[in-house]
Amino acid sequence: MKILDYCRKTNGTAYIIDPYPKFDVDALKKNYHRHMKLRSLTSLNVLPNIGDYDAVLIDGDHNWYTVFNELSVIERRAKKTERFPLVFFHDTEWPYGRRDMYYMPETIPEAYRKPYEPKGMWPGISDLVEGGLNNHLNNALYEHGEKNGVLTAIEDFLKKTSFNLTFHKALTFSGLGILISSNRKKDIKIKKIIKRSGL
Repeated sequence: MKILDYCRKTNGTAYIIDPYPKFDVDALKKNYHRHMKLRSLTSLNVLPNIGDYDAVLIDGDHNWYTVFNELSVIERRAKKTERFPLVFFHDTEWPYGRRDMYYMPETIPEAYRKPYEPKGMWPGISDLVEGGLNNHLNNALYEHGEKNGVLTAIEDFLKKTSFNLTFHKALTFSGLGILISSNRKKDIKIKKIIKRSGL
């Protein structure tokens, strides 16, 4: 709601990407109409068709393939404008920093889809457990390894991008990450604010 309030105040637009929204869509459209656009598709189907973005919040399908490719789409857009947006991430720490989870496994190419089960997780244990956290979700059978997890996707993207970017993370439950350009004056100011906050 705060993001939508901000967009209304600044005459901006928030694109909300959610294949299966669990909120009152009609109520939000009524309150924010031209400041909100809902796309009921996956992020990888929507992001390429948005003209430009100042900031992006990635908090969707918590797996390497989705996050790495979301960042790759953002990078392709940024090359056209020569401006990389401010990117926020959720789930950069345990349990999904180093472990994939799939809301819709069929949308992930088999080559990038780890073996998974609807079983739970416990801190410090790589294998899935009976009970545990998020035992109703499709969690990868093991933690760590190549191309596994949100944080791993961010790190792999940073290794290949041509943009000069800085990544900050907070060690909160599930984790918060912020990716920011290291060059533009405006972004340097934001970087100083981030550093003062302790990230």
